[in-house]
Amino acid sequence: MVCSRVTAQIAQNGSRLEAGLQNRRLVSQGRPQSPVSRVLNTHKFTYKGYRGIDCARGHALSWQGVAAAVAQQAETGQIQFAKYHGLGNDFVLIDNRHTTEPVLTPEQSERLCDRNFGIGGDGVIFALPPQQPGSDLTMRIYNSDGSEPEMCGNGIRCLARFIADVDGASPGQEYKIDTLAGLIQPVMQEDGQVRVDMGSPILEGAQIPTTLQPNADGNAVIAQTLEVDGHEYTVSCVSMGNPHALVYSVDGAPIKLDAVDLFHVGPLFESHPVFPAKTNTEFVEILSPSHVKMMVWERGAGRTLACGTGACATVVAGVLEGKILRKCRVDLPGGPLFIEWDEKSNKIYMTGPAEFVFAGTL
Repeated sequence: MVCSRVTAQIAQNGSRLEAGLQNRRLVSQGRPQSPVSRVLNTHKFTYKGYRGIDCARGHALSWQGVAAAVAQQAETGQIQFAKYHGLGNDFVLIDNRHTTEPVLTPEQSERLCDRNFGIGGDGVIFALPPQQPGSDLTMRIYNSDGSEPEMCGNGIRCLARFIADVDGASPGQEYKIDTLAGLIQPVMQEDGQVRVDMGSPILEGAQIPTTLQPNADGNAVIAQTLEVDGHEYTVSCVSMGNPHALVYSVDGAPIKLDAVDLFHVGPLFESHPVFPAKTNTEFVEILSPSHVKMMVWERGAGRTLACGTGACATVVAGVLEGKILRKCRVDLPGGPLFIEWDEKSNKIYMTGPAEFVFAGTL
């Protein structure tokens, strides 16, 4: 049933989008329109399996309040969406705050993420009503393979930006978001970045989970040896509410990203028997104590251009291995994230972008 019709309204990112936002004003409110509510020129798109629909020039999506959007969805059976990305890690976002269960199934979400026959994305994210007193909303996400992770660092930045755009929130707005990994708190920054309190890392091997032998304080698994495809990797295991295997060296030598065959070794790590819930895997090359490069194979999504929880776990593992500092720039294929692991509070803070791509109707 997914996407019997797709009406896509396309906006360009970067400086042209920002310039357009400066020039357009909401007549009724006297402030710049949010990207999602902008009046956009449209183009006809045809996807195999779907029927492209022309949209009248100048049609605006109804993002000026949840009640109006919900009423429209109830009358038409259509679902409004927006696509965002965080450093190229891209997601379809749906305002689902009118009901406690996602409006799409995992199978429908998987089809929606198909880059040839759907909209394309690394996952579908649903903004649901809060589960805990004092929270603002709940995040649920289905990966591009239909699986459901505990949470997603880049995804939660995109969700915060999406809700801020829908609700017309100002910089400084803070959200308390319930996830399967616990409470996550993003804050909208003046420069458009999103700073996220990611909470404290989980280091006890059994809770990550991994069956690798603990070898550090707190039953942690730090720089433990793991044989994969005939090579010995040093692996540190960290959970940010979802499991990560951090790799800084192979066969006794520091990792060089150009030498890593990610599409070959990534799936071998993901499904290795020592990770009973599978794992995300990050390969890390050190440039300096405050600057590393990382590439990731994500559980349920494969190679992605960025991984927020992976960047956080990268810094935790690097600190515990004695290789890097608590404040560190992590360069991913899609761009940099800035990570701080606060020693006093034990909390990890992630700062990075979340950008609007386009919006439409399913």
